[in-house]
Amino acid sequence: MPTRWNRFYKRQLEDEKLKALVEEELATLRIGAQIAKVREEEKLTQTKLAARAGMPSSKISAIENSPKNLTIGTLVKIARAANRKLKIRFAR
Repeated sequence: MPTRWNRFYKRQLEDEKLKALVEEELATLRIGAQIAKVREEEKLTQTKLAARAGMPSSKISAIENSPKNLTIGTLVKIARAANRKLKIRFAR
């Protein structure tokens, strides 16, 4: 049974502009979640990953929790530090 929140959320997503913003934010959050997943698969703490990538652990934490204005260079550093390659693709 849908909750009031679910019904409200569904109505809000009928607005195409708002829906686009929500989808953009979700895509951004997925990047942080992927980084956290890779880090955990490699059995690395945020501190260890950050040290390998040459950045403060607070930056890894910020990226995992709310990635904003990430550069490809930063993503490459993180990927290399986690023994991975970065793969970027455009999807529909």
